[in-house]
Amino acid sequence: MTDDHLSEEFRRRREALKARINPLDKDILPDNPDRKAFFDAVYDMADGDAAAVPWADLRPKGKLVDWLADNPGEGKRAIDVACGLGDNAEAMAAAGYETTAFDLAGKAIGWAKRRFPDSPVDYRAASLIEPPADWLGAFDLVHECYTIQSVPPELHLHFARAVADLVKSGGILLVYARKRAEDAPADGPPWPLKPSETGIFAELGFEPLHREDFDIVRPDRRIAHEFAVWRRH
Repeated sequence: MTDDHLSEEFRRRREALKARINPLDKDILPDNPDRKAFFDAVYDMADGDAAAVPWADLRPKGKLVDWLADNPGEGKRAIDVACGLGDNAEAMAAAGYETTAFDLAGKAIGWAKRRFPDSPVDYRAASLIEPPADWLGAFDLVHECYTIQSVPPELHLHFARAVADLVKSGGILLVYARKRAEDAPADGPPWPLKPSETGIFAELGFEPLHREDFDIVRPDRRIAHEFAVWRRH
């Protein structure tokens, strides 16, 4: 998989802007483990330029689109965790899901609403760790992309449990994540998941329906990923 849909000029600007973005939470991370200050700063600095948001693909993830094509919503409830600029949430809604999408950064939510002014998606600023009470166990489909890896490894299990708590009995959880070898150093951010972490949902009451390893190819590297489909018992 590649990011060939992005223009060369866009990618050049993104690489140039990373020098400003990467140091943002270096000194405040110990006091902001959920990295809210970092995410707020990224969207503040971006000022409407998606090239300055490193995780903004400006289209939904291909693995998600393929899964949705085979699993239409037909009115079922779905939620997109840490939705960013909204592309994945829009794909879920287009597939027939009654979709909620949330992000810790309020500016991300405002940006998503401006991008999709006529969207049926219910966009909200909210915290995964302290979600609205009526979200717990409420969704037929939960989509988690890159959220767990966005925090230090000591919080991975805490965030995985918070994601799991959104899924109703019999519901589906989609997890899209970077991977690293079990013995690889946890250099971050981001902090890719070890194999022992990508399988944690089996210990949280889920059965795996599909687990797929793949690489995202960049001009200078290949980035190991996993896309997994889990069903809650």
